[in-house]
Formats: sequence, C-alpha cells, structure tokens
Amino acid sequence: MERIVVCGLSNRALGMFIKPVIEKFAHTNKIVGFLDIDETRVELCKARFPELVDVPFYSPIQFSQMVKETEATTVIVTSRDDTHVEYIIQGLEHDLNVISEKPMVTTSEDATRVMKAEEASKGKVIVAFNYRYNPFHRKIKEMILEGKIGRVTSIDLNWYIDTYHGASYFKRWNRKREFSGGLSVHKSTHHFDLVNWWIDQLPEEVFAYGALNYYGKEGELNPSPVDNRYCGTCPEKRACDYYTRWSNRTDSVSVRDDHIKAESKETYRNYRPDACIFDHEIEIEDTYVATVKYNRGALLSYSINFSLPYEGYRLAINGTKGRIETQEFHELSRVPFPVPEQTIDYFPLFGSKEVIHVVQTEGGHGGGDPIIQEDLFLGPDPFRSYEILAGSKAGAIQSQLVKQFGNRVNKISRLR
Repeated sequence: MERIVVCGLSNRALGMFIKPVIEKFAHTNKIVGFLDIDETRVELCKARFPELVDVPFYSPIQFSQMVKETEATTVIVTSRDDTHVEYIIQGLEHDLNVISEKPMVTTSEDATRVMKAEEASKGKVIVAFNYRYNPFHRKIKEMILEGKIGRVTSIDLNWYIDTYHGASYFKRWNRKREFSGGLSVHKSTHHFDLVNWWIDQLPEEVFAYGALNYYGKEGELNPSPVDNRYCGTCPEKRACDYYTRWSNRTDSVSVRDDHIKAESKETYRNYRPDACIFDHEIEIEDTYVATVKYNRGALLSYSINFSLPYEGYRLAINGTKGRIETQEFHELSRVPFPVPEQTIDYFPLFGSKEVIHVVQTEGGHGGGDPIIQEDLFLGPDPFRSYEILAGSKAGAIQSQLVKQFGNRVNKISRLR
C-alpha cells in the first residue's frame, strides 16, 4: 500500500490525483497527509471528499514531521511551480518516491539540484507529462518507432491558446516570472517534452523571440490605464472584450480559473484568480517563437500564442521516408465555428496518402489523464512496448532547453 502525502491542494491536485486515488486506486494507494500554505484549501478538499476528513494537515515548514507521522512512501507535488523544487528535494531526502506536476522545476539550476538529490536517494522522481498519453500523441510515437517516416529531420509545431484560456494565465500567479518562470516554462514545457519524446533526440541549441502583445499595461484592448482591478468587481468589465467574449450583461457566466474554482476566489488566503489582464505588474510574454537544433540533426520550428480565436495546434513531422500531419481544435465548445474531426495524415515520400482515425478515450487532455493515472498508481503498463512515463531526466531536459529559450527571450524583451 502506497501512503501518499499531497503538497499543494490546487484544483489540479483534487481532480487529477486525489479523486482517482479515492475512486479507482484505493486498493493500492491511500492519502495520509496534506501540506499547504492555506488551511482553507484543506477544508474545501475535505468538503469535496468526506472520506478524507480525518487526514492531517501540515504547513510547509512541517514536511519532515508530516513524513514521520504519516509514514509516507510517496509525495505528490502540485503546489505553485516555483515551490516544486523544495518539496521534491525534501521528499528525496526522506527516500520517498515523488510525483511532480509539470514543470518539474522552473530553472535549470533547480533541475540540477533535483538530479543530484535523486542520485543520493532511494526514491525516484516522476513528472506528470500527461500530454504524452493523448491517443493521437501515442499513435504518432508508434508511427515514428515503426519507421513510417524514417529518420526525423524537422518538426513544425504551432500551438494556439484561445482568449479564454490564454487570458487566465494573466489573471493569476503565472503572470509573475518569479512564480512561473514565464509561460515558456509553465506551458511550453508540455510541447517541448512531446517533441523530445516523439523523436527521441536531445535539444542542443535554441534561438527564440518572445513578446508581450496582448496583455499588460500596453495592451491595445485595455479600457483604461487603471491598475489593481479584478474582473469580479471591475466597473469597466463591460468595456473589456476579453471579459464580454465569455460573459454576458447579467454576469451569469462567472470568471473561471483553470486551477481554482471561481466561487472560491475570495475564500483562499491572499489569492484571487481574476486579477486584471492589463495590470502593470505583468512581466511575462504572451507570444513566443523558437528554433531548436537536436543532437541527431532534427530541427524544430515552434510557436505559441496566448490570445487567439480558437485553441489547438498544427503539427508536421518530416522524415527521410515521409511526413506526418495532424491538426487539433481543442475543446470544441469554445470554437465558434464548425471544425473537422482530428485525424493523422501520413504521407509516404513515394506513394499514397493514408488518413488514420485514432481510437479515442474519455477523460481530460484528450483522454490522456486516465491512462497516466493508471501508470502513476498501478505502475507502468507491462504490455506497452515503449517508455512513456517521464522521469527527472525529461523534466531536467525541459529546464535546460527553456533556460536557453528564456535567456534569449528575456534579452529580446529588455531591448523592446
């Protein structure tokens, strides 16, 4: 029986980890402790899951006490990104297995600390890169392993975040670089990991540009240059296109945060997820482009934009024997026009095109969440022919890549 303690009771922690442990994996896993900076989060967690009413609560300075008193064997880290490193390292120092939400850490220096701590520990680190488990992404991996396109030579990946999802990052803690490392860390980590895993090559060099085009004090759609506004109480929200796109005149559509329920925004201590997207304190970018060179010759052309009319991505992977293409329109309920079914198109270098209709599964992140949960709480599927569960090395590779990415982006931003 794995005895699990959870550090950081975000909505992600509740839905992605705690709920499946209780409902699906309780025969081999048990939640035995909570750690958070805010006792209110613990109260809300226990209200949602009455089975956990007797689970003890600890503050961040009581990590060692928590491990000792609960006899924990595993720690799940779902706190704010910049705090991951301390909980991961403390867990390893106590020889615990660690499951960390992505990103594993926000700096390459912290990645090095984690790798060294893991080497000296009996525990191991797993990074929950759940996007690998999406059925389309697994199929692409399998096609590459089968040699369908030969040796991978180049990748084009363009990611689109809509005005609903994109704006949410600028309403909460992600907008401060000291907390998130910027969205090249918090969000692009998913995408770089996918590419690295698909092609099984290591990034060597990266050149990148980043800019703040939509949000912050210079945002063109800012109703007025007023600071410290909140959507829930802002007298100018009817003049804000980002607000009215997803609400109405009676405000019956509430402000929503992707990680914390809107109805709780005033009950959490010192935190609201509806801060104004045009505040002066916003210091991260909302637009990125990057070129990455890999150790076996592949080249990646990547971009991401956090203020677009729809959400999804376009992908093309070229190889010496052919090409793979796919396009996703994410969360169709937010796309204001008809969209085609996602397929994978395979173009052999010489021959006929094949259209692949992938068998899909239910669950978050395109059906990937339930499958990674099985690997996390039951162990990796012994019948799978390739590795998919990510460890600390994958998390560290993202940090090293993003360090180069971030250094160049920050330099460009300062020159603007």
